[in-house]
Amino acid sequence: MSAEKNTAGLRDKADKYTEFVSRGLGKDLAKRLGLPQPAILRRYHPGAPLVEGPILVIGEGAGPDAVAKVLLKWQQDVRRHATPKQKLGAIVVVLDELEHPDQLSDAMLTLGSALRDLNKNARVVSISRTATARDTPAVAAARNGIDGIIRSLAKELRAGASANGILLANDISADSPSAMSALRFFLSGRSAFVDGQFLTASTRGENAETDWEKPLNGNVAVVTGAARGIGAAIARTLARDGARVIVVDVPVAGDHLAAVANEIHGTALQLDVTTHDAGERILEHAIARYGRLDVVVHNAGITRDKLLANMDAARWDSVIAVNIASQLRMNEVFLGSSDFAQNSRIISVSSTSGIAGNRGQTNYAASKAGVIGMVRATAPLLAQGGGTVNAVAPGFIETEMTAKIPFATREVARRLNSLQQGGKPSDVAEAIAFFAQPGAAGVTANILRVCGQNLVGQ
Repeated sequence: MSAEKNTAGLRDKADKYTEFVSRGLGKDLAKRLGLPQPAILRRYHPGAPLVEGPILVIGEGAGPDAVAKVLLKWQQDVRRHATPKQKLGAIVVVLDELEHPDQLSDAMLTLGSALRDLNKNARVVSISRTATARDTPAVAAARNGIDGIIRSLAKELRAGASANGILLANDISADSPSAMSALRFFLSGRSAFVDGQFLTASTRGENAETDWEKPLNGNVAVVTGAARGIGAAIARTLARDGARVIVVDVPVAGDHLAAVANEIHGTALQLDVTTHDAGERILEHAIARYGRLDVVVHNAGITRDKLLANMDAARWDSVIAVNIASQLRMNEVFLGSSDFAQNSRIISVSSTSGIAGNRGQTNYAASKAGVIGMVRATAPLLAQGGGTVNAVAPGFIETEMTAKIPFATREVARRLNSLQQGGKPSDVAEAIAFFAQPGAAGVTANILRVCGQNLVGQ
């Protein structure tokens, strides 16, 4: 089998159980036996509708009206009042003027009464403000209450529907470009495996015309660890969205790397990211081939699992070297270069293990929690030039690595989230592509879990 055919065969492994219980005999059998019935998720395809059905906008004041106007500009069917038994594609709840928990009641009861009319794979998205130490206790309580509502509602929804939230920092408006970019991501099939999560719009962002089908046109992106699995999916997705992509991986993965590069009409760079001049070589390659570098995706990573009591130096040091030390070293080079100084994007792949921990993965969790710390500390360094840095934390994703997990353990891991299934490499790739978009210019220092709302961690 050629490397290209082999690579193609590894894309988006199907969850046979989900397919079986979604129709006919399997559906009836699962219902009678009380077995999990995960839905086939609505994923993004170019040209597909943003949502399937009207969008109900809930809320009082200027914020909800402004958001409704943006949705109308996107040529969506917008309703400001629910019509009983009329199916909805999405509900957007705008609560940007909350001052007390007492004000939650009307909006939540309106939302609750409309939930039964949601279509399969519908979306519920809240838009509210971040709670800060400067708020009065009542304001902070009201704003933080949205967190509990959305995370709980996400666990109540069924049939592939999801609930997520957008937090507005400072005084930016509900219809700011950065908030609307996040809203479009949450409404679309790009967020199929994102559930119970929040994105913070830190600044207003730029009010530029966006080609939603090709948002990365003219951009040059580099993806490390791109020979297969999630990295290859990221490269394909960025190329689909218009970017010219440099794929990077170790020389031993050269055949697979070349196949991915050929498929997306990009270029391949065989490189071990732990080498001390990795950042310089990536930058030199980008400038020599394309004259610029706009997006860096740190995806390369390894696992060397062992209980800490049995850990040895080789396992510990290799994981830290690949998963976090290499990123820190490369970022120093990128941030010090005038070729990466304006409107640049860095997106790192973290893990839910770095948030909630995982038995046998102290080394891996240290590296992935380290990524989160690095992202938050790097954001101010990029902000002056209009750049952003964010991280995506995948949960259980159907890859070659997870396919090797014993069957019973794998099945349990798949079902332990609100969507009752594993995600696909493309789900991680879509989240990364969102952060890379010019429209996400005001969205920085976020850690977005792509895990179907796994039942551990925040």
